[in-house]
Amino acid sequence: MACNLQIAIVFEKLYSLTLHTYLPTIIGSKTGKFTSVYVSDCDTTKHECILKRDSNVTIIIDFTLAENVNAVKTVVHGKVMGVEMPFNLQNPDACIGSGLICPLSKTEIYVYTAVLPVLKAYPKVSVIVKWELKDEHDEDIVCVEIPAKIQ
Repeated sequence: MACNLQIAIVFEKLYSLTLHTYLPTIIGSKTGKFTSVYVSDCDTTKHECILKRDSNVTIIIDFTLAENVNAVKTVVHGKVMGVEMPFNLQNPDACIGSGLICPLSKTEIYVYTAVLPVLKAYPKVSVIVKWELKDEHDEDIVCVEIPAKIQ
């Protein structure tokens, strides 16, 4: 499933890191929707985030739910030249270590936080980072695509 979005950019300061806020609109998720997406050290004067090799990038997604959810898993892909390549996370269980405590209720606002290692071994390419949070039925809760360039 494709993540359909429009991006408007706003600057914010959060947790004493300079973070840049993306406020995408998404179509296609019946389980939830996000209210904001933060990507650390992303220069929003550019049309893509620069991901420096041999570093870590923090992503923070605020979201709400349309229905209760018992489990959440994280699925990340890198899209290079239209081809999606899975990114194997050490811990795809979003209910552990990401600020979420499952089960999740539709009456709350949630803040999901993850750190994406950008390995030195990664090639220097432009990539669309596709970040999905999925429920126990493998349905998207949220899905964002972040244009980026690995340097």
